[in-house]
Amino acid sequence: MSETKTSDSVIVREYDDNALLQVLFGPHNANLDRIESRLGVACNTRGNTVTLSGAAELVEDAAHALDELYQLAHRQGHIETADVDAALRMSRHTPVAAGEDMVLRTRKRHIAARTPTQGTYIQALNHSPLVFGLGPAGTGKTYMAVAKAVSMMIKGEVDRIILSRPAVEAGERLGFLPGDLKEKVDPYLRPLYDALHDMLPGDQVVKKLQAGEIEVAPLAFMRGRTLANSFIILDEAQNTTTVQMKMFLTRMGEHSRMVVTGDLSQIDLPPGTRSGLRDAVEILAGMEGVSFVNFTDKDVVRHDLVTRIVRAYDRVERERKGEA
Repeated sequence: MSETKTSDSVIVREYDDNALLQVLFGPHNANLDRIESRLGVACNTRGNTVTLSGAAELVEDAAHALDELYQLAHRQGHIETADVDAALRMSRHTPVAAGEDMVLRTRKRHIAARTPTQGTYIQALNHSPLVFGLGPAGTGKTYMAVAKAVSMMIKGEVDRIILSRPAVEAGERLGFLPGDLKEKVDPYLRPLYDALHDMLPGDQVVKKLQAGEIEVAPLAFMRGRTLANSFIILDEAQNTTTVQMKMFLTRMGEHSRMVVTGDLSQIDLPPGTRSGLRDAVEILAGMEGVSFVNFTDKDVVRHDLVTRIVRAYDRVERERKGEA
């Protein structure tokens, strides 16, 4: 790959591997069209070259995004629309650290950062025994934590994965649901099962669940245990009480990792009950071995509409607080 700058607003990219160009450009140049519409630049192709023209800063962003997508095409052999959007988001920020340790490898897929904050999160997952991922839905907090857990299990770095959530939504109504206790709480743990099935073949998920190598359980099941050689994830942690959070954090045993994820703007606890997640953020701030990664609506990697919904709710919430 080579680059030629003919002026402040034109960059010519030349890519060496012609076989990857169809993947890079997309069907009927769909990927290039998306870059054009998002950045307002022109992308013209000739042979194995792409000429980018427009405002200087935006042309630089487009060139950076194309480079990232070219490398992605080389690694995985295909490019999805979400990959194009991710490359465009990354192009507008300081690039995150690259390298093999910045890709979470599981049996079914490899997960790389799609925003700079996700890159920071992967670094924290790689190096900190306890990580807090804080922010709105759709930012990949829990998904990437599960990916890290699975990748460590595949490498033999942990013996067990334990995924937990408080079943706050059920409350006192839990007893009225049909089935035994597992059948009552499983609906609240479904997102964790879904993430596992994205990382591992279905038969392996079933086998590891049956063998106890992977455990998906409500938070109440953690009491009284010491969890060694494990990767432990607490999801929806904003719905824990202070007592529950302390109980959970003190379950960590030797050679274990722990990740706590939650959104402090979505607390479902009864009025007047303090969130254990909020308490932990204040109490553990600055403690060695503990990392806090804060996501924002800019890190939402679901459908574009999700980002707009999150921003709309945040805007209204700020306005209401201003009126109060």
